[in-house]
Amino acid sequence: MTRTVSPRIAAYAFLAAAGLLAALVLRRPELAAVAAPLALAAALTGLAAREPRVDVRVELDRERVVEGEEIEVRVEVTAVTAARHLEVRLALPPGLEHAAGDGSVRLRLRAGSLRRVAFRVRCARWGGRGVGLIDVVAADPARVVSYTARFDRRVPLKVYPRPEAVRELVPPLETQVFAGNRVGRQKGEGIEFADLRPFQPGDRAKRINWRASARRPELWVNEFHSERNTDVVLFLDSFAALERDGRSTLDSAVRAVAALAHEYLRHKDRVGFIAFGGFLSWLVPGSGATQAYRILDAAIGTEIAFSYAWGDIRVIPRRILPPKSLVVALSPLVDERAGRTLLELRARGFDVAVLEISPEPFLLPPESESERIAWRVWELERDAVRHALQRAGVPVGRWHGGRPLAAAIEEVRAFRRSARRRVA
Repeated sequence: MTRTVSPRIAAYAFLAAAGLLAALVLRRPELAAVAAPLALAAALTGLAAREPRVDVRVELDRERVVEGEEIEVRVEVTAVTAARHLEVRLALPPGLEHAAGDGSVRLRLRAGSLRRVAFRVRCARWGGRGVGLIDVVAADPARVVSYTARFDRRVPLKVYPRPEAVRELVPPLETQVFAGNRVGRQKGEGIEFADLRPFQPGDRAKRINWRASARRPELWVNEFHSERNTDVVLFLDSFAALERDGRSTLDSAVRAVAALAHEYLRHKDRVGFIAFGGFLSWLVPGSGATQAYRILDAAIGTEIAFSYAWGDIRVIPRRILPPKSLVVALSPLVDERAGRTLLELRARGFDVAVLEISPEPFLLPPESESERIAWRVWELERDAVRHALQRAGVPVGRWHGGRPLAAAIEEVRAFRRSARRRVA
């Protein structure tokens, strides 16, 4: 522990030393007689004060929460020696705040005793946190000498973003061979009617369409579209992000990842994740509740790493992007490398859709004429990237301001419907 002496005792010691020095220099013994009590008080205080010894242990009631929820941080304080005046404070990292009080409690402990205290903490923002920095301040009985120590007992806490409400999803162009909730183009076992065909040996009787057979000299059976799943890869652009007032385009993108991962997995699709930018992180497509937690853990751990280098999609392992997979990219389209990467994915035959996280709400409006010109040039550059993607057959839905994510998804769906009509 770090020892701190009260200013009053320090003043006593200083006056005592000054009096003794003056007595020696001026040869006035009466000055030494005056300084002696002050020196005695400072010495006795220093001898009487003993450093208390305590130990601290921290645990959380939950390790995974959604932002906005509260958790309970339980702190266990064990006194090896007596601590009559003890103050325990919980220091919180950014993104967490005390739900009640100032995060401190005063205790009085006997030697060998143990006390448990609890703090209510509100999780204000998503992210991975370490909770458990404990500051302990102890004082002697006269409260003239204090001791401070910091105990690092941090335990991991994962705060997941509160997902956006999504009803419809970006539909895939192709499905996989595994069973799911998607209506595949192939005919097979399913519930979506596809066509009629003549009866063949081996067909089950329940598939006979009796109404159609009554108008023909032979039996006819129903054919159905098979129900398949799809592979979805959520592509998070981590080349750059814009931030303002504690919010950023990365915040919005992570919230969108949480919503899309939940909905696609609910439809029994296999979902993977790629954070592509200054560094690369990925998750192989999978399904189930465990995969949802893996994706959320990877998403909240994504950070913007500034780099001039650009590794193209060849650095992405092939198993991360299965054939016929749907790539849903979440990007502000402020770095041209993100646009080039998405165009390369499309050129390699992947089904790509872009949900653009509009950066405009995170920018200050231009004031001077030169700033307005720079703003307009910047907008034209982003328009050029957007049009290049659309010409390559990549739909782009814009998500900005108070607009719901579902509106951007509907833009993507509308683009695909119009593209099908043009092809037809």
